[in-house]
This record gives sequence, C-alpha cells and structure tokens, in this order.
Amino acid sequence: MSDAIEVAGGIDPDRGSFTIALHAARDQLTQAQGVIAGTTIDLIGAIGRRVLDNLLPDRRLRVSPRVVKRAISKFQARAPNVNRRSYKATLHINILAAPGP
Repeated sequence: MSDAIEVAGGIDPDRGSFTIALHAARDQLTQAQGVIAGTTIDLIGAIGRRVLDNLLPDRRLRVSPRVVKRAISKFQARAPNVNRRSYKATLHINILAAPGP
C-alpha cells in the first residue's frame, strides 16, 4: 500500500484502504496469480493497483482541537480553596554516575 501511494505521488497516505489491500492479497493467493515472478520488479503490483483504483475520500478537517477531557466528579473538592481544573506538577530527575571499577 505504502509503495503504491508513494510511487503515485501527491496522494495522502490516509486514502489507501487496508480492506481493499487485504481483499486483493486474498484474491491473489486463492487464484495463485503471480506464483512465478518475472524478471521485472513491479513496486506497485496487483495489490497496489487495486488500492490506487479504490482510494478513500479525503479526510475531513478537525472541527475542534484535541484536548484531554476533565474527569467529571459528583463530589465537591474537600477544601473550598481547591481549584480542580489544573495542578502544578514538579518533576525531579537525578542522574547517578556509574560506580568505578
């Protein structure tokens, strides 16, 4: 799939259908096509041609940006001064030298 889309050029890789490639590979195996390979190397092949013939439509643009949803809680915070929207986190990394011989 990726070779076919790369050779075609100018096509978004998300438009290649895995299902089409899977069915093309299955059909090629069950019909025993291309058992004896020729001397020419065809990067696209039968599977790639079927993927290129049946491209998926362009993906829609995102309407909303990706965000991490805040957990919904039925309970109030324990203290009235606690802001549950965000917390400041501090991270410490200690790098230790390997012991000598």
